[in-house]
Amino acid sequence: MNLLSKSGWEIAGGVAALTALAATVAWLQLRRRPTAEELEQRRRQFLVQSGRIVDGMLLDICDMDGEDGRTLKMLMFSYRIGGVDYECSQDITAMGGVVDAARVRAGFPCSVRYQPGNPQNSIVVAEGWSGLREGLPQFPAYDDPEPLDLSHLRQGSK
Repeated sequence: MNLLSKSGWEIAGGVAALTALAATVAWLQLRRRPTAEELEQRRRQFLVQSGRIVDGMLLDICDMDGEDGRTLKMLMFSYRIGGVDYECSQDITAMGGVVDAARVRAGFPCSVRYQPGNPQNSIVVAEGWSGLREGLPQFPAYDDPEPLDLSHLRQGSK
């Protein structure tokens, strides 16, 4: 009885399995990993496509020093979901073409997109969407077509 004999199919199967394993390891090592900017853009795109919208308030826009030495433009905002208040910030440094930081006013209302299962994952602006408002809402004046005659209520009139 010879226990060490292998058939051609067993050898070919082993070689194919090792080749597939080596190819998978090589792909994992050599693949291009997304940069931090690409990951942030994907997060914004995901929230634009599947996020819910809630009213919020712009708190501030400020410059912060990043870990890599560059200056980041941060947009601070707050919103409330289910009785819980959230205060978040969004880096808008790379979004100069989408939002003009000079026109952002603290204290103005805004719309916030958030992820339903993870409400602290939120944005105010993205490439295809903006929750910023130009100003406070202006309601039209009410013009009464037939005003009431109140002359009988004034003193000195009959």
